[in-house]
Amino acid sequence: MRITLFTILALLIFSTAEAQLYVPGETLRYKVSYRAKLFPNTEVAKAEMTTSESTLDGMPAYRVHGHGQTAKAFNWILPIDDAYTIWVDPETKRTKRFESNLHEGDYTFRSIYTFDWFSYNVHTRWQSRQRPEKFKTMPISARSMDALSLYFNLRDVPDEQITDGYACDLEMILEDTIRTLRFRYDGREVRKIKNLGRFNTIKFRCTIATSDGESFKDGTEFEVWISDDRNKIPLYVMTPIKVGSICAYLYEYEGLRFPLDSFIKK
Repeated sequence: MRITLFTILALLIFSTAEAQLYVPGETLRYKVSYRAKLFPNTEVAKAEMTTSESTLDGMPAYRVHGHGQTAKAFNWILPIDDAYTIWVDPETKRTKRFESNLHEGDYTFRSIYTFDWFSYNVHTRWQSRQRPEKFKTMPISARSMDALSLYFNLRDVPDEQITDGYACDLEMILEDTIRTLRFRYDGREVRKIKNLGRFNTIKFRCTIATSDGESFKDGTEFEVWISDDRNKIPLYVMTPIKVGSICAYLYEYEGLRFPLDSFIKK
């Protein structure tokens, strides 16, 4: 699976499995924009994260669905319609199943990961276009997560732990490999979010290691600002690309567990 725009959006927040905060009924909606030196800031796509109560194999589960889609006006450039879904054990807060269904221009990709936390293995299946389906089983650790469950990490970590020097490495499972995600705390600041207002935020810099897992220097890097309150929801994300940058910002939300106390004013 490629490191897509929506994969990056799903990699916003991090921690240990015990700290994950899943809130049935919570929906977060984002607009995605592109900007370059001689190109105005233009909204090109939308993305949405929704959490609900569900079942998997007859057992209770949280179902988290993420969907990213290009705005109709830009479908002629590169139509994107990406969907990610995970089913999470409500007791352990660990992912039991992950599915992706990606359509980006002529590129199509589907994958399924099944987690076996008794043996600490993940069984992956994936297929691109008309190619034969591939399979692999890989050992995992307590730090291993799929791209979407990483989104919900750190949301219950006490504020006093997020101080200068705070950093951590986690493992992101892809179809046939495990990539390391390194993040570091980069301070607190007031951030203006378009059409929502000004917020107190916590800023992080995140780097995804190269495919060999040895180097962060040339890996994908992005910045994320999360709300400085008990929700700790992503408010703004920015990642550079070869020409310009891609940004995603929250424009609508519902079903939060706590008041959005980080909000300052319009």
